[in-house]
Amino acid sequence: MLIGVPKEIKANENRVGLTPISVREFINAGHQVIVEKNAGQGIGKTDSDYQQAGATVVDTAAEIFAKAEMVIKVKEPQAVEYEQLRPDQILFTYLHLSPDVAQTQGLIKSGCIAVAYETVTSNQGSLPLLAPMSEVAGRMAVQVGAYALQKAEGGAGVLLGGVPGVESAKVVVLGGGVAGFNATKMAVGMGAEVIVIDRNVERLRYIDDIYQGRVKTLYSTADSVYKATTAADLVIGTVLIPGANAPKLVTHEIMQQMKPGAVIVDVAIDQGGCTDASKPTTHENPTYLVDDIVLYCVANMPGGVPKTSTYALNNATLPFALAIANKGVKQALLDDKHLRNGLNVCQGKLTYRAVAEAQGLDYVSAETALAAL
Repeated sequence: MLIGVPKEIKANENRVGLTPISVREFINAGHQVIVEKNAGQGIGKTDSDYQQAGATVVDTAAEIFAKAEMVIKVKEPQAVEYEQLRPDQILFTYLHLSPDVAQTQGLIKSGCIAVAYETVTSNQGSLPLLAPMSEVAGRMAVQVGAYALQKAEGGAGVLLGGVPGVESAKVVVLGGGVAGFNATKMAVGMGAEVIVIDRNVERLRYIDDIYQGRVKTLYSTADSVYKATTAADLVIGTVLIPGANAPKLVTHEIMQQMKPGAVIVDVAIDQGGCTDASKPTTHENPTYLVDDIVLYCVANMPGGVPKTSTYALNNATLPFALAIANKGVKQALLDDKHLRNGLNVCQGKLTYRAVAEAQGLDYVSAETALAAL
């Protein structure tokens, strides 16, 4: 199979779909790889590095989209990209379609076969291709939240860990999944007072056991969210419903009662965000103020640390990408129900129920769509 890797074009996105190490794996398996010029620049890899791994470097993304049988990216295709996708061309990347009607329509119109990293599942019920970026985003959330709490950034002027004789900051983590757990780890390590809120009692029990009372856990209700967030200095929103819009846990009413200069880091922004006031921002302009609250809503947080993120992502995606290349997309998806759960769009049909429900569109099962291939 001919694999194509375009340079990412989303604002401040420096990750790349394949590292040279991953390219070598495809070459060793008998496939061909074409990589856009300077695609690996953000992770410190040159065109020569890719050529030494066996790839052919091409000048433009247009050549990638015109020739490749499978396009491997990191972020969702921008309009100029999905307009170049061809019928039956395979797209393997993060999509986050639920809040993105324009992209959904663009993928449907293209006739491509779009497999989303974020909805591939595992035997354990986890999301293995989302997990590494959730780990990165969770850890970054505390880092950027601590910075945003500085007075010069619009925050209340609170040091996350405090100092002897002065209270540490109060951090509330909404969601105890992969991102939330990693945010908790960083916040505890920096000396903050941490509350984790979730509806999964088993998850709360696990966090309580790990931290032996150093972290307070609360079952998620409207009352518990209100009380915790209105007392918080930093709120980190990591709530996730796979493939669907994130629930709006932090309402305008709650924000109006929060401390002036409090900070919200909305890790859930890729799925629409978990506050009423969330809107995507960029690494260049990451924050904005609403009712004296600082909101950080960067939609590609791991793109800020592209070396770490790209290698972590490739470790997770490579086995699935190789399966598609080795078997062909139909057989690979039929053989693996977890990879099949990643199929979101297929030959003009929407094949992920949560996206269809969020956008009021017709849904066709992945099995039905694959049968027509």
